[in-house]
Amino acid sequence: MSIYRQDFQVLSSDVDMSQRLRLSALFTRLQEAAIAHTIELGVTRDKTLDQGLLWAVTQYRVKFHRMPAYDETVTLLSWPGKTMHLYFPRYFRLVDTRGRVLLDAASLWVLIDNKTRGIVFPEEHDIYIKEVVTGNELPLPGRLRKSAADTVSDFLVPYSCVDLNGHMNNARYYDLAVDRMPDTLRCRALSSLTAEHIGEAQLGDVVTVGCTATENAFTIYGEKDKPVFRIEFQFGG
Repeated sequence: MSIYRQDFQVLSSDVDMSQRLRLSALFTRLQEAAIAHTIELGVTRDKTLDQGLLWAVTQYRVKFHRMPAYDETVTLLSWPGKTMHLYFPRYFRLVDTRGRVLLDAASLWVLIDNKTRGIVFPEEHDIYIKEVVTGNELPLPGRLRKSAADTVSDFLVPYSCVDLNGHMNNARYYDLAVDRMPDTLRCRALSSLTAEHIGEAQLGDVVTVGCTATENAFTIYGEKDKPVFRIEFQFGG
């Protein structure tokens, strides 16, 4: 059974004011683990990036038990699910040194053509990834509806947010969300989130961002002429 494993220490640059792992740092870790494991499984750069094919995440679902703290050592586990036509499911689990689960995550990934920006059929490029079943798979994320916004503002995509895919990196949307989140929610424990990356925001694009906050939830969406992203956060105690 091929399960990717990475031990890492939470650094000062990874945490926020609460000394807990920053969401953008978490999703950067998930992204890098997904790519590293895919390469280990034989889908190497010469089959993807060098051929003009880019990995992109389209959806996430995460269930949180506890966010790791500054200076804590944790273990990230990741494994692939069964490929579904165009979509590559991938699962994650983060555990502490005692083996206690900190979070579980499920995600969907696609390959896009760097020139056309369209999703490609993996079999046309001889790309196959064998599934792994552990019994710890979180249900795959579903679609999110656009919610009515309490506040609406514009966001100009800066150079610092753009990655090698030529668009705003998925992890940076969580910085955008947290910056717009009310203090009353930022200080609370996150219990779950669902995210949908529908389109692309590229350098210099102006994205209209809408936000809604309730007692236990925060939703944010972004759109240009078409939807770009939607994220829904749920909070516990």
